[in-house]
Amino acid sequence: MSINLEATRQVLSADGYLRSAVAATARTRIDSIDLVRGLVMVVMALDHVRDFFAPGGFNPRDVSEPALFMTRWITHFCAPVFVFLAGTSAFLYSTRGRTTRELSRFLLTRGIWLVLIELTLVRLAWTFSFDLSYFFSQVIFAIGASMIALSMLVFLPRGAIAAIALVLIAGHNLLDPIKAEMFGAAAPVWNFLHEPAFLQFDGVKWFAVYPLIPWVGVMAAGYALGPVFTLDRATRMRWLAGLGAAAVIAFVLLRASNLYGDPLPWRAQADVGATILSFINCEKYPPSLLYLAMTLGPALVLLAYADRARTAGRSPPSLRRTACL
Repeated sequence: MSINLEATRQVLSADGYLRSAVAATARTRIDSIDLVRGLVMVVMALDHVRDFFAPGGFNPRDVSEPALFMTRWITHFCAPVFVFLAGTSAFLYSTRGRTTRELSRFLLTRGIWLVLIELTLVRLAWTFSFDLSYFFSQVIFAIGASMIALSMLVFLPRGAIAAIALVLIAGHNLLDPIKAEMFGAAAPVWNFLHEPAFLQFDGVKWFAVYPLIPWVGVMAAGYALGPVFTLDRATRMRWLAGLGAAAVIAFVLLRASNLYGDPLPWRAQADVGATILSFINCEKYPPSLLYLAMTLGPALVLLAYADRARTAGRSPPSLRRTACL
């Protein structure tokens, strides 16, 4: 009997060791990233459902219509979080034995594919038309183009990438007074970079919706922050929660001042609710500094606490093995 008990303990010990070894070597995903990205995809459906089933002429940014406004505002988190986490995922991809050159090649090819998919499959899904005289560049295009840009940035030191990200995110609103028509025949280049517009090229119509300068900054920021996700869970939570809280505080203070960060100042409205909506009514095209602080700040806090919630929901390994027995 004692021999059987000892043998059982050895088997359980070996089983626990093997489970730990497999988890350490095979598991490379981070739960909080997957959870937040999945939540973003669910929220994203709200915006697209409204586009297809409510094509009326209402303004979803009308602060006098709080319910309609909030169905639009909540979807503001989708694009920034997705682009940011794409940059983070690129860094994590590089930690799995890839060289910088291999990472760059991966980002370049993936980016080109996403741009092509935006102009073909995504366009077809939106328009249900094979008419090739109309194109648009939206979030998939922006992600692909940002990956192409990041494929070149990855050869720089991470500090330099972080600095470039900060300059693009925090400084691009300084470019607001520059208008595309100032560049003459090269005006469409500026439309793709910073000023959205409806363009025409010899019979081909192109709606440039997602100007690239700030989105490249967002993806570069996600890449620069990537090493935080390799830290132990407690340290990672402190970093993410601290940075997220700092971004939210910066948003509140800068937005309250109406000095910089968004082309549309907030104004006191007829009631408190509408005034609050005016305060958070920030520009997405292109995403202003305040728009990005307003969305990425809470997203970083959510990443921290999604990690914590995921950990709290798991029972200790010993208890899981006991339950299986």
